[in-house]
Amino acid sequence: MAATLKLLQPLVYRAFCNPFAYSATQRVAYWNVGSCTWPTGQDPPEHSSLCHPAKKVENICSTSSRRILTTNSALPSLEFSRASASKSSTLKPCSPRAMKVDKEDIEAFDSFEDPRVFLQLRPEYQLHSYNRSETCQPLSVSEGELILHKVTVYQANLQPQIIADYFCKLSSLPAEQHPVLLSSASFALLCQLSVKNIQLFDSPDLINILKAFVVLGIPHSHPMLDVYETKFCHKVWEMSLDQLLLVADLWRYLGRKVPRFLKIFFSYLNLRWKDLSLSQLIHLIYIIGESRQVPQDLMQKLESLILKYIDLINLEEVGTICLGFFKSSSSLSEFVMRKIGDLACADMQHLSSYALVNILKMFRFTHVDHVNFMKQFGQIAPQRIPSLGVQGVMHLTLACSALRILDEGVMNAVAASLPPRVAYCRSKDVAKILWSFGTLNYKPPNAEEFYSSLINEIHSKMPEFNRYPEHLLTCLLGLAFSEYFPVELIDFALSPGFVRLAQERSKFELTKELYTLDGTVGIECPEYRGSRLCSHLQQEGSEMLWNLARKDMNSKPEFLEALFLLETVLGGPQYIKHHMILPHTRSSDLEVQLDVNMKPLPFNREATPTEDVAKLRLKHVGVSLTDDLMNQLLKGKSRGHFQGEIESETGQQPVELEKAAAIHLGASLCNVADRLGAMEMAGLCPPARMQVPQVKLAIQLTNKNQYCYGSRNLLGLHNMKRRQLNRLGYRVVELSHWEWLPLLKRTRFEKLAFLHEKVFTAAL
Repeated sequence: MAATLKLLQPLVYRAFCNPFAYSATQRVAYWNVGSCTWPTGQDPPEHSSLCHPAKKVENICSTSSRRILTTNSALPSLEFSRASASKSSTLKPCSPRAMKVDKEDIEAFDSFEDPRVFLQLRPEYQLHSYNRSETCQPLSVSEGELILHKVTVYQANLQPQIIADYFCKLSSLPAEQHPVLLSSASFALLCQLSVKNIQLFDSPDLINILKAFVVLGIPHSHPMLDVYETKFCHKVWEMSLDQLLLVADLWRYLGRKVPRFLKIFFSYLNLRWKDLSLSQLIHLIYIIGESRQVPQDLMQKLESLILKYIDLINLEEVGTICLGFFKSSSSLSEFVMRKIGDLACADMQHLSSYALVNILKMFRFTHVDHVNFMKQFGQIAPQRIPSLGVQGVMHLTLACSALRILDEGVMNAVAASLPPRVAYCRSKDVAKILWSFGTLNYKPPNAEEFYSSLINEIHSKMPEFNRYPEHLLTCLLGLAFSEYFPVELIDFALSPGFVRLAQERSKFELTKELYTLDGTVGIECPEYRGSRLCSHLQQEGSEMLWNLARKDMNSKPEFLEALFLLETVLGGPQYIKHHMILPHTRSSDLEVQLDVNMKPLPFNREATPTEDVAKLRLKHVGVSLTDDLMNQLLKGKSRGHFQGEIESETGQQPVELEKAAAIHLGASLCNVADRLGAMEMAGLCPPARMQVPQVKLAIQLTNKNQYCYGSRNLLGLHNMKRRQLNRLGYRVVELSHWEWLPLLKRTRFEKLAFLHEKVFTAAL
């Protein structure tokens, strides 16, 4: 009794009077879990915008320390009072749901909680996922004080199970007390003891401690969590699938990336993937998507399981599957995507907008054209768009442009809904929406209002565009496709400072984008006097794009055959040139020039390889190797004299002399052939009197990917290219895929007749 009474004396057992407790407080910079600084190389969790721990800690610690120094409580290590509660009510821990949002606000999107809705659809999910409503028995403030007092007093004798139990109980304190708890020295001591005894915890204890960390909002960057991750790595092969999924889910909920744990977990799954139940499979795909990492061979195995369970999966789970594969950059086969599309089509009216957006993301990623799905999507989307957040609207619009599907009803609904709420757009949203409208080459009925509101929003979000320079270039290219050229923004984007910023800060290679914008401005804005790309970057962009275009076209048999037959129609390779007339437009052309009589001009001097020049030119001129010509080549010397001259100089025998003469003769022939060829070309195209072409043709062999799906409407980039070619005086001759590809199976004569008509009819 005396000992008990002594423990309760207020001035005897202050936390800072205990030597061990004092040493613990000295290490508060390491152990104080109220410190939420982000170490180098680790980004804050997605929900970090909901709280600013680094700012809050100062208030928490200062409030706590003041109260510890002035109170006469028997348990000064953690004082819970209404005053402290009121002070700390605004100091919310780093909890994923720390900030509630108005459900009526359509722009509210919780990137952390919304993807987890599927976990409420089956009771089986509760076996391997974290449920926020599932807590230990509520703990009163006085009980929490007593636990922390025991930690301080009995620290050397606490068993691992007791430590785990204390964490669980403390996590049941009222939420408003969590900030004070996290900043207390006694709780820091409890964390230290857990790390010290971590080898003694079994798997259930470790999981319960991790659950407590989640409830309390332990900062994801705290060094203590490194130790726990390592311990869980060692435990992987001892745990069940349900336990492993729960642990991965807790790490996700904590907002911490655990690549080491996941790597071992995925190795485990590679051996036991066939044991996954339906709920485990869907939950695993969610975790893979959120972690953004997975071995592709595992994803192929999971795809086979999707097919196994396909008839049992509901629509929201379909959305989860698509989002998980999309976020992890893992593709699904066309067969599976068509199955998914069929499932969605069967009951699309009851498909949530969130799941609909996720399915569209995967169709965009796989480029699968499910016609029935897109048709039904076009029917329901216009009604849903006004009640969909701008991020969802952006993804719908981007999916349409990626799939080349122009649905005017959908695009008009997007254009009508955006101007009133354009302020909610991120820089990424503005960029992708402008790109999508430009790519589909579509101007909505309210085009002026639509474009002016988005251009104004670009101006207002310039600090954000400076952080993501690729978004500004995407905006300006999308506007250029639609023939909008905001001069001030273009001048800024092509300024040396922004170009340097784009090269240094962006994770993307932006030279091609800068070059495309610069080349477009040079042609379509003749009065523009602002910044332009330097010649070095222009040359670099040109070479980069030409190499890509040449490699692409030379790999297509239909193009190579068209080029060969056009050379035949025109009279030779010197009458046609494969190059990029407008390098910044990213595709090549076959250029032909005709004179006033509509005859082709041999303007391409680079058409024939060097080793074939002499042979081709001699054949074309028709020079015969007569005795007289041979005498001229040998400068009038007789064979005997020539032979003796070489013998006197070299001392070689007659047999060798004959070989030497042959070599010398061959070299002379080549030189003369070069001179004759040069005279021929000079005669045909005298440099001083080079004929100015009357007509310049840009022949383009198109493919279906240059048009909107199922139509003959060109996409924005290709339409812009033709517009610019016309400005430069070219006539575009289109060898369309719907005409040329069927002809490949016809006779050579039919192909030549078709090409002849195309070239010379266009010239008239």
